[in-house]
Formats: sequence, C-alpha cells, structure tokens
Amino acid sequence: MVSGIQTNQGKIGVAIVGTGFGQKVHIPAFQAHHRTEIVAIYHRDINKAKAIAEAHNIPHACDTLADILTLPTVQAVSISTPPFLHYEMAKQVLQAGKHLLLEKPVTLNFAEAKELYELAKAKGVIATVDFEFRFVPAWQLFAELLTTDYVGNQRLIRIDWLGSSRADSSRPWNWYSSQEKGGGALGALGSHAFDYIYWLFGGVKRLNAYLTTAISTRVEPASGEIKPVETDDTCLLSLELANGTPCQIAISSVVHASRTHWVEVYGDRGTLVLGSDNQKDYIHGFKVWGSQPGQPLQEIEIPQRLLFPQHYPDGRICAFLRVVNQWVEGIDSQTQTIPSLKEGVYSQLLMDLSHQSHNTGNWVNVPSLEL
Repeated sequence: MVSGIQTNQGKIGVAIVGTGFGQKVHIPAFQAHHRTEIVAIYHRDINKAKAIAEAHNIPHACDTLADILTLPTVQAVSISTPPFLHYEMAKQVLQAGKHLLLEKPVTLNFAEAKELYELAKAKGVIATVDFEFRFVPAWQLFAELLTTDYVGNQRLIRIDWLGSSRADSSRPWNWYSSQEKGGGALGALGSHAFDYIYWLFGGVKRLNAYLTTAISTRVEPASGEIKPVETDDTCLLSLELANGTPCQIAISSVVHASRTHWVEVYGDRGTLVLGSDNQKDYIHGFKVWGSQPGQPLQEIEIPQRLLFPQHYPDGRICAFLRVVNQWVEGIDSQTQTIPSLKEGVYSQLLMDLSHQSHNTGNWVNVPSLEL
C-alpha cells in the first residue's frame, strides 16, 4: 500500500502533456472513461494549447508544466511527449505528488528510469507505463495458455515485428532520427517487446544485438537540409532467457511485410502462435493458434470475457482504455499496479544493454534488477 493523493471515488482530474499521440489516443480514451476528466492540456505554444483545449472542451490550457501542476484540479498527469522530454517532465510531475501515466520508452537510459521509479515510490503516487499489449484480448489468451503449460518445456521463441512506418525515404527527419532524443525502432518497438517478453516468459539472462539503419539520411523540413539518421530502423536480437530458452527477435520499421507482428513458442508438448497481419491497426487483428506435435495449427477462439467491450476507429484507444482503467483502480485503492515504472526500468535496462552489445559486438550479461 502507498499513501499518495486520496480520492473520493469521484472523477479524477487528469492533465494531458503531449498532443500528438495525446490527441489521437489519450484525449479520446480519458474522455471515454467514466472516472477520468481532462482538466488541463499542455503545449509549448500557448495558442495551440488553447485551440486544442477549445476543440475538446478542456477548461485549462498551459504552455508550462509548472502551470499545469499548480492547478488544484489536476490529480494525475499523462505524458506522451517524445522520449527525450520524459525524464524531466515525469520528475516534475512526481515531485509535485501527482499520479503519473507515462508513454514508453520511459526515459533515455536506465539511470533516469530507476530514479523516476524510486521517486514515485518515495512520493507514494501511482505510476504506470503504457505497455498496452498486456491488455489486448488475443495477447491475454496467449498468456493464459502459456500458464496452463500448453507448450510444455519451451525450446524456442521467435518474434517478428515488421512494419513500414518509416519505409518511405521521403518521410522527413524528426526526433525519431536522433539518438540523443530517444528515436529509433528499438525504443519505439523494442521497448514493448522487452516488456511483453518479461510478462510472458520471464527475465533475460544475456543478449546479443545488431542494430542497422537502412535509410541513412532524411530531409529536415524546416531547413531543407539533408541530415544523417543516427538511429536504428532494424534490430536483430538474440536472447537467452533466465530459464535457458533461446529467443530470436527481428524488428523493423522499414519493410513491407504481410506478417506484421508474430510471436511463436515451440515446446516439447505443443506450439502456440500469436499473430496479426493488420497493417493499419497494430492492436486489432491478432489471432491465436495452437497445435500438438504432428498436428496442424488450429485457431483458438478468444473468450468473450477477454474481448474489448467497445471498438474505436483507432484501435489503440481500446487497449489504452484498459491501461487507464487499471491505473484508476490503483489510484482508488492506493496500490501500485502492473505495469509500473518498475517494468519500464527493466525494459530500459535491456535497451541500454542492446546498444552496448551492438557497440562492442559481444553478448552482454543482464544483471538481476533489484528494486
């Protein structure tokens, strides 16, 4: 139990910080949830903040985070800014004693992530990370089947996460192309993969990473300058899990693949496959298949109890609403929920070690995380 802000089961006042993904997913989700009310919006340009606030009927518009945090109606803050802004912003939010919902990757490095985790714990506030695959129906069924020992002793895990979001070389240079700003496929996608590997299969003993960049330059839109892309757009990762199982991962944001996101688990008693070929919605479209040795794969129906109760044009809202709901339950009960910043710290540790492995060309041991 923690001793943060007390609630009276009324609406929780939330401030939205970050208006890209924030407008697409965070605002509609928080407005749809019966226990949350958006009371403030932040944008560094006050005119844009006011326009967004007016468009969404939000009472307060601010161009500094300090102004947001002084509002008495703000009990919690959701941050969806680019990664290089996460640490300082989240630190301010936690120091102010506000509950925090943070997008991934949580920070730029392990030390920053650990500091935020310890600060949230010291302040007694509920901090969660938007690792939304934990809340997708097919993924939840997949997790349940793994716990029933469907595959038996695991012998091999294969993960392919292949997309074309950065495949167009004319797409302009932005923070995603900058190493110091937290860009790259490893941060955008690998952060999720490392979390769901931990959730589904447990910790990692050691890893080896090879990161590469297919599109090496892009045009900076403001200046028209051709700038180098410093970040990875394809990642090949080999893991040895704590239980000894080998895990092979291929991640890319620059390929046109029909199989967009697949997780395959092979064991001595059976096989489980989770996959989606939905190019336009990375939340919907997942199915689960299973087979016993010598038998063909057969689709396993997702139980009604796991399905999303309502669909939205942007599928990410469905999963994010479940993240919000769990966060609200944690705030109500004053109990830290999972995924928390602790899971964010572990994901960040594996990303840091992946860069270390790539830079040295060696396997890297993963230390035990004691938090």
